[in-house]
Amino acid sequence: MGMMVNSNDSDDEVIGTINTTPLVDIMLVLLIIFLITVPVAIHTVPVDLPEERNVPYETKPENIQLAVNKTGDIFWNEIYIADKSVLLTRLQAEAQKRPQPEVHIRGDQITPYEAIDQVISTTQQAGIGKIAFVTTPPATP
Repeated sequence: MGMMVNSNDSDDEVIGTINTTPLVDIMLVLLIIFLITVPVAIHTVPVDLPEERNVPYETKPENIQLAVNKTGDIFWNEIYIADKSVLLTRLQAEAQKRPQPEVHIRGDQITPYEAIDQVISTTQQAGIGKIAFVTTPPATP
């Protein structure tokens, strides 16, 4: 802020403008600092990064397909499983195989989570190491 000097009026009026010169000076100094430090920060260790590959899902015959419909019914490769104890014994038999098969769980969008959780718990209880969820890929526009 500044004041008028040698004014004929006896009123000392205060000028209400901001002097932006120091602000511009600070901004120029910061700009110079960033221009100097950016090339130093860009130098990194050269690393060959892996490239992304989108491989479509392939159903292998040894994979176990478990489906849970909206009412909570469980299907093993499209065959209805009426009891969870039957599911557990079949999964325990599959868990003994080497290499161990993967379990792919397909659940309806409106299936209660409790039904999916029971299938996951039964699969873990049987000793299966790999559990995956099958989803529908998004539609391409």
